[in-house]
Amino acid sequence: MAPTHGSFAHPLSRRRLLALGTATLGAASLGTPAHATASWPDVIPLPDGFRPEGIAIGRAPYAYLGSLGDGSLYRADLRTGEGGIISTGPGTPSVGLKLDDRGRLFVAARDAGARVVDVRSGEILASYPLAATTPTFTNDVFLTPRAAWFTDSYQPVLYALPLGRRGELPDAAAVVRLPLSGDWTQAADGSVNANGITRTPDGSALLVVQSGAGGLHRVDPRTGVTTLVDLGDAAPLTNGDGLLRTGRTLYVVQNRQNAIDVFTLAADGRSGVFRRRITDSDFDVPTTVAAFGNRLYLPNARFTTTPTPGTTYAVVAVPA
Repeated sequence: MAPTHGSFAHPLSRRRLLALGTATLGAASLGTPAHATASWPDVIPLPDGFRPEGIAIGRAPYAYLGSLGDGSLYRADLRTGEGGIISTGPGTPSVGLKLDDRGRLFVAARDAGARVVDVRSGEILASYPLAATTPTFTNDVFLTPRAAWFTDSYQPVLYALPLGRRGELPDAAAVVRLPLSGDWTQAADGSVNANGITRTPDGSALLVVQSGAGGLHRVDPRTGVTTLVDLGDAAPLTNGDGLLRTGRTLYVVQNRQNAIDVFTLAADGRSGVFRRRITDSDFDVPTTVAAFGNRLYLPNARFTTTPTPGTTYAVVAVPA
């Protein structure tokens, strides 16, 4: 087993680590006919001053978004565009989000680690300090049935929260810290490193985009050894942010380019072929992406606009 920054907070076998990385929740649905969503809004307004970054959508037509300001969570109805705050923030940011089948939202909380929120009651079910060292920036999260995996943009390490067989949340002492090695070179200039995370089509490894360098890395979940994914002339993915994989199709948000690059991956995730770029006139530094029906939904973080209490924000829908 590979060492951590010091050691694993909770000892796990190589077989257990592999299980944390290979099983996965159901992929996002992209099978709804276009006519079923034709009348749905293409732009969904968010509260002024909200400062969105992450987005999560489950099996129902609702998007969940987190605030980089106070960490509040907002639910928007994709059919009508209406919504409201479901959980008032604790005063620390909400960055990447993922929703499980039990109605729990797993939230990357920047330097506060991670928390888990019940979307029905808004209650914070658990909070986890993740990093063993500072500075830290817990940025994004990906769920499997047996773990929640988090990236850290300031440290070369992934964090895993092992989940029980019935989805039970772990104690804080169970946090797994997996350092990144191999092709991974951590930038030390304060730029964003590990960002979006998903897994390979065959489930054998994780995929992590390194924003500043633009590399897409295949990560062995047992050892943390990474190899650069061969994307041909499409590399680097500069400002790569949120990742979404459906089948062998990978969507990579490139925030300041106001674009999504679409790839077809090899089953093991070691290579990918560029297919097309999605842009939209309504994009204003989109950061992350989630799918429902035949649409992709992206929040405009508007990083090039100085945030004020009156700054407007929105979610933009585009055809997948």
